Amino acid sequence: MPQLSDLLQTRVQGDVLFDSFSRGRYATDASLYQMFPLGILSPKSEDDIRAAIDIASEQGVPILARGGGTSQCGQTVNEALVLDNTQYFNDILELDVENQRCVVRPGIVLDELNRALKPHGLWFPVDVSTASRATIGGMTGNNSCGGKSLRYGMMRDNVISIKAFLADGSHHHFGLPGSDGSPAYKALSDDMIRLGTREAEEIDARFPKVMRRVGGYNIDALTPAQAPVNLAQLLVGSEGTLAYSTAIELKLWPILSQKVLGVCHFATFHQAMDAAQHLVTLKPQGVELVDSTMIALARDIPMFRKTIEEVVTGAPEALLLAEFAEEDPTRHPQKLKELEEMMGNLGFSWSGTGKNWGGVTAVTDAAMQGRIADLRSSGLNIMMSMKDDGKPVSFVEDCAVELPDLAEYTAGLTDIFEKYGTKGTWYAHASVGCLHVRPVLNLKLDKDVKTMRAIAEECFDLVAKYKGSHSGEHGDGLVRSEFHEKMFGPRMAANFAEVKQRFDPKGLFNPGKIVNAPKMDDRRLFRYGPDYAAPEIRTELDWSEWTGSGGGFQGAIEMCNNNGACRKLKGGVMCPSFRVTRKERDLTRGRANTLRLAITGQLGPDALTSDQMAETMKLCVSCKGCKRECPTGVDMARMKIEVMSARAKAHGISLHDRLVGYLPRYARWASRLSFLANLRNTVPGLARASERLTGFTATRDLPKWSAKPFRNDEVAPQDAPQAVIFADCFNRYFEPENLRAAVKVLGAADVSVHVAAAPSGERPLCCGRTFLSVGLVEEAKAEARRLVDALLPFAKEGLPIVGLEPSCLLTLRDEIPGLLPGEDTALLARQARMLEEYIADQDGNPDFTLELRSPAPKILLHGHCHQKAMGVMSSIEKTLSRIPDTEIETVETSCCGMAGSFGYGLDTHDVSRKMAEADLAPAVRNAADTTLIVADGTSCRHQVTDTTGRKPIHVARLLEMALKQRGTR
Repeated sequence: MPQLSDLLQTRVQGDVLFDSFSRGRYATDASLYQMFPLGILSPKSEDDIRAAIDIASEQGVPILARGGGTSQCGQTVNEALVLDNTQYFNDILELDVENQRCVVRPGIVLDELNRALKPHGLWFPVDVSTASRATIGGMTGNNSCGGKSLRYGMMRDNVISIKAFLADGSHHHFGLPGSDGSPAYKALSDDMIRLGTREAEEIDARFPKVMRRVGGYNIDALTPAQAPVNLAQLLVGSEGTLAYSTAIELKLWPILSQKVLGVCHFATFHQAMDAAQHLVTLKPQGVELVDSTMIALARDIPMFRKTIEEVVTGAPEALLLAEFAEEDPTRHPQKLKELEEMMGNLGFSWSGTGKNWGGVTAVTDAAMQGRIADLRSSGLNIMMSMKDDGKPVSFVEDCAVELPDLAEYTAGLTDIFEKYGTKGTWYAHASVGCLHVRPVLNLKLDKDVKTMRAIAEECFDLVAKYKGSHSGEHGDGLVRSEFHEKMFGPRMAANFAEVKQRFDPKGLFNPGKIVNAPKMDDRRLFRYGPDYAAPEIRTELDWSEWTGSGGGFQGAIEMCNNNGACRKLKGGVMCPSFRVTRKERDLTRGRANTLRLAITGQLGPDALTSDQMAETMKLCVSCKGCKRECPTGVDMARMKIEVMSARAKAHGISLHDRLVGYLPRYARWASRLSFLANLRNTVPGLARASERLTGFTATRDLPKWSAKPFRNDEVAPQDAPQAVIFADCFNRYFEPENLRAAVKVLGAADVSVHVAAAPSGERPLCCGRTFLSVGLVEEAKAEARRLVDALLPFAKEGLPIVGLEPSCLLTLRDEIPGLLPGEDTALLARQARMLEEYIADQDGNPDFTLELRSPAPKILLHGHCHQKAMGVMSSIEKTLSRIPDTEIETVETSCCGMAGSFGYGLDTHDVSRKMAEADLAPAVRNAADTTLIVADGTSCRHQVTDTTGRKPIHVARLLEMALKQRGTR
């Protein structure tokens, strides 16, 4: 709609996006639905929102307010103008510590809010599992609950007032009487109170009495029993269908920093469900379920494996996580004792057999509690990590019943699933009778869509039998709104329609939700619609773990369930570019959606190799954070290789990419002519003059070629080496002192080493990573074959392959098995070790002695992204713990931002610096002059130097320094 786009461009300051790629990225949320919006606006102010409402009203175009886009029922997709509040409209307007209240914009993320509140001893306790990306506006629209609602209640219990636009453009303050004195607001309030009074008996008869009811509108807040009526409670849970919130006033709570956790084990699922009603009598702040399916899936996910191993005893069918947080923490041991006694009274003991087996594992360590909380909050994504076409589907996942009925209800629902030849996965809020259950279905198949409909009908009949709620936490959206008449009766459905008509007579705001809804199984609205298909495409890497086109490439992309874990702004690595730009395009979810739409023909012909796809991938730094931290394992770094390869074949590559990709081929000559090769950094004006030609920014010096590169013959041949050194291009030609230091350190430990070499006369070995980074896969394969041929004989002898550069050495574990799948590369992957890993592996080896002294009072350690992604950081920390009298601090950072050539790019260096400034650069600047900065990655060291002036060193150099100090004794 060019007219709508043009009108917005002239009247708003925020970002306006109407291209098909941007619209595609906003076409889905975490539900099973897909609806292309008309366009997207990221508003910067209330004036932008007012203008958008006026224009949309004039044009007859619906408006959809959107936060993190994590809705599971289709609330945040529509054929509408989407207003994304997360990029700009996301600040704290007021903070009243004394009265424990704040006012925020709707786009602020829950975790960001709580980080700001923490120094004041306060928090907002509606702790949804998506706290790292859920916005307060979205949580308000959804009436979110969280795992601690037993103590703190739901959003409607914690929202004091809301300022919002109505569809006519008027702006009002919704709250208790007196909050807004305008005649229009008073008339609206009076009408709603009259409705509540008129329908009080019907509301009492038809509204479920369970705590977890978020279906329909909260017209129970309008009855005389609720006087004085707070009209904000009507907006809570309205899913953006009644008004557009601009400021939300919240009730805050004191932080109870200390807590304890009892992990209750049960031999059968039914017993766990029956026990929940008894455990809550001990007044925990939450009791969360983890079932055996979730345990099994979590064991296969690297970031959760260790937690499962440490917490889970035996083979339980279910765990209940009972959490206690008393105002007086000295009572915690007593609460755990009471929990153990109750489990005993219920007939469970570790020594019991059959159904009597079970018990409590007490968790008092805060770090372990945090890891368990991360596991539980990732329940949805863990469940979605199944690699088959069948996935756990969200449509009956949060029905709620009273606790005494929970065991029988879950048994009945299991019977329904079995009747239709499927099974459910269970987790979440046992303490309030609201379990998340998802039957496994393949919604690409019409028969499974029909099965979904049948299950929904029978499930909701079962919920009605127990007088429960069919919508207990995740809202109505497209998937449940249709069933309001079935669950509430026709009179109540008419009441909901009356509320919508009074607030929004033109149906401007998010139509089709709560009232006037389409059929939940209308496949035209599905992500996998009736015509969904991906034609066969050629891919370069091994995707055989998954299904679909491209040898499984399609299935790997479809693993993204849109739950948005990649939108987190702190902690871990992914997604560093999004943390800088806050754009949906620049995160794993946005890229995965674009890829899925491209390969299935929904973005037009040649979309995979288009300029828009290149822009989509441009800020992906291939950090591999998603490989480890995305619970469904969406590996965007690997997917980017496929995109770059396809584009290179279609369009060729630039001079800039040639200079990057072919570095291993010309490195010998550049090093021999280092004086000439380094002139670009030293001759005034040369960097600026060559900027456009080479694509390298003049604002940075390029890495300096060494005049004395590392030579293999610096290490004497060994008849029986104990380890093999892989000398990568970067350390060989730019910082050869690192390789020399590694040889010296291993020699000090009496480890005989051999340097891997190509056949005589050939250039040195290379992993091929530079070729992969620019899409030259065939060249990368050639390098990989040379490397495999040289290393394989040693690997077959059981020798470790030791390297220094994370991105090169870890290519042996990741990309090379994908390029050249088979037993040989699998063996090499098992033998490939970073230097620190090799040293850490020697613990307990009496023949390995490495005597060290402190080279500095403190070490500030920055981990390379690939070290984090491949789980190597613990080995580095373990090796550095060998250094006595030295404090080791690991900086919690995302990507440093240099990322190979990314930080040198003419159009990416600015984003690169912003990535560094998020966490790493400030931490380095705050470090004392006596602190040594340590980083294994060549790029990381250059980034730190460029942004702070400090000179980091490789761990090999650090260990060498410790050896030198030992020698001065």
